Amino acid sequence: MNRLRLWPRRLVSQIALVIAVALFVAQAINFALIYQGRRQMRIQQAVSPALTRVLDAEERIAAGRFRPGPRARVRLAQDNPVSNAATGRADIEQALRAALIEAGIKPGRIVSEVRRIQPDDPLLQLMPPRRVERLLRSGRMLVIGVERADGTWLELRSIVADDDGRLLGVLIVQTLITYIVILLPLLWITRRISRPIQSLAAAAEGFKPGGSAEPPIEASGPIEVRVLVEAFNALRTRVGAMLDEKDRMLGAIGHDLRTPLAALRVRIESVEDDADRATMAETIAEMSRMLDDILSLARLGRPSEPASEVDVGALVDAVAADFQALGAAVTCAPVDRITLRLRPALMRRAVRNLVENAVKYAGAAEILVAADRAGVTICVVDSGPGLPPDQLDRVFDAFTRLEASRNSDTGGAGLGLTLARAIVQEAGGTLTLANRPEGGLAATITLPRGA
Repeated sequence: MNRLRLWPRRLVSQIALVIAVALFVAQAINFALIYQGRRQMRIQQAVSPALTRVLDAEERIAAGRFRPGPRARVRLAQDNPVSNAATGRADIEQALRAALIEAGIKPGRIVSEVRRIQPDDPLLQLMPPRRVERLLRSGRMLVIGVERADGTWLELRSIVADDDGRLLGVLIVQTLITYIVILLPLLWITRRISRPIQSLAAAAEGFKPGGSAEPPIEASGPIEVRVLVEAFNALRTRVGAMLDEKDRMLGAIGHDLRTPLAALRVRIESVEDDADRATMAETIAEMSRMLDDILSLARLGRPSEPASEVDVGALVDAVAADFQALGAAVTCAPVDRITLRLRPALMRRAVRNLVENAVKYAGAAEILVAADRAGVTICVVDSGPGLPPDQLDRVFDAFTRLEASRNSDTGGAGLGLTLARAIVQEAGGTLTLANRPEGGLAATITLPRGA
């Protein structure tokens, strides 16, 4: 989980991170190659002069002409001149041994030591002051001892520059310059690519069929992104046209179906049997209600009713009054004025569907309204049998009825809860069902303050 959090989510950040890591790895490889090359060069710079001086010293010793001065780089010593072999350079020792054997000299032990340069060292006396100052600051004295066949030692001394820190500093500066030269233009290009994509994502996320006509997104960026934006603009236009056509078709279907239903209402008046006539009238009324629910559910994504400031307490009180006028046992607890921006007719229908279900299955309903800083809660509770826990979500599916008899007295086509949840979700809220501990069912609508 923590590793996932370290990976950035934005396109610009991901590309910048990948390029930065790649540049860092490339510079690390470059540094390793340069360092290895300089190391080999330093070994060669140390071994070649040392080989020449050993050969020259052996020749002069053999001729009896070896008399080194105080500033000589080669001296003859009776004992090992190296006091701290732990600071030596094994690579130089091995390379010098191989070079001496190739030159025909079989040395004994070869040891080395790296020391600090002393300010009074005779080797510094003939050097310019500025070079002496630089060597004292960053240079080192390399002492090599070569054991001769007679047990004496040749002491070789040379000054080497220790500029690894300078090399590292140069590579760090090069890396920073590379980052600036490569990353800045890359970030600019990536932002230029991602900006229209972000606009496209925001437009797709906020696209609401049937909402107010929105201007097309400006196509900018690379040609691939422009083609994508233009395709979305065309798709949004086609979706809007298809929804308009669907609304016209639904209107025609509703009109065509209501006409024969109205004719049937007239025809059943000629039925002499009162019981048959009442059954037929109820069937026609049920078909009309089902038709209204289907059309309302199909058109919900494109409501014609504008949103307005609504007193939620007054809205639920009006719903309760409608049921009370029909003789239903529906009560509504008094509530202070609570104002939300809603589509009043749709929200009234959602609450009415919940109350109607409670009255049909439990015989009575109570409406409770509560508000806090987060939003408003409308709860319709009853004292009926409740629902099996595994069915609390399934009853929201269209045409789902747990009462399998299809008796019109105990339910309709199974669209009431589906329509109620769709209305609430369109308003930005949630609708949930829960069994009450004391028995019965609680249907709770939660609407945010911004609804």
